[in-house]
Amino acid sequence: MNRFDYVRPATVADAVQAAAGHVGARFIAGGTNLVDLMKYNVERPTRLVDLNRLPELRTITETGGGLRIGALVTNSQLAYDDRVEQRYPLLSRAILSGATAQLRNAASTGGNLLQRTRCYYFYDPATPCNKRDPRSGCGAIGGVNRIHAILGASPACIATHPSDMCVALAALEATVHVAGPGGERRIAFAEFHRLPGDTPERDTNLEPGEIVLAVELPQRGFPERYTYLKLRDRLSYAFALVSVAVALEMNAGQVTTARIALGGVAHKPWRVPDAEAALEGKPAGRDGFERAAELILAGAQGHDGNAFKIELARRAVLRALSQAAAGTPQTVADKRVK
Repeated sequence: MNRFDYVRPATVADAVQAAAGHVGARFIAGGTNLVDLMKYNVERPTRLVDLNRLPELRTITETGGGLRIGALVTNSQLAYDDRVEQRYPLLSRAILSGATAQLRNAASTGGNLLQRTRCYYFYDPATPCNKRDPRSGCGAIGGVNRIHAILGASPACIATHPSDMCVALAALEATVHVAGPGGERRIAFAEFHRLPGDTPERDTNLEPGEIVLAVELPQRGFPERYTYLKLRDRLSYAFALVSVAVALEMNAGQVTTARIALGGVAHKPWRVPDAEAALEGKPAGRDGFERAAELILAGAQGHDGNAFKIELARRAVLRALSQAAAGTPQTVADKRVK
């Protein structure tokens, strides 16, 4: 681990100032991802800006019919908040599908948005990785790529985003509030994360020195017809091979509003608005679900180790849509898909 400065600001403005002009500065909250990356010498910050003395980032508040979730709210606090469980159960279920209770007690909302890929090559400085070391190559292409992307990838990178929470936030169409040297701004969740293109080292559209302040949930939470389905190699403490967040509104057996987001398949939570639109105004049934899956997975491309994920994702979308339409969400207590 390299040497670094350590700063504990007392205000958001101080935090922004502490990072301004320091190319190697990193914000730290729970540290459940950043500290691991530092131990592996993947991240080598020259300055750590500790956000844990900023109480204004620890609250969940009502706002315009929705909720504003501070960046330091822990995953456990968020998942078990009564308002989230009752009004946004999709988000609660997604969070509880991830990690372990110990990690959820430490991991923060802002940190969850910013966590980095679990690609084997990214974590191993002895191997080529364009995300870790731009223009060095992508070891996963032609290498071990069972967990890698089938959608939105590029010749430079086939890594996936690891978050469960972010898949639900994408389906709920959350908004991210950030602050930086240029002031505060809002970013639609669909625009927060990036596809790799030829700059895979950039995970998000944050500008240098910007800090996540909060995530805002809209009023619509889909509390009746939703599901979060996570398929993985073991039943707990494993990242998704494929996950699906579905939120529906229905009337007389027809879908009036549909949201579908996939995790474990791309560099960011994957949504295809055309697939959602194809469901709306149609009966909630197998034909419509298969059409939606076809549109979501259009252009999917597998590699030697992960081509199976295309069919797995198709079946997961069908199952998740069926569960949501029936009002029978995937249980967190029993993770088996029945």
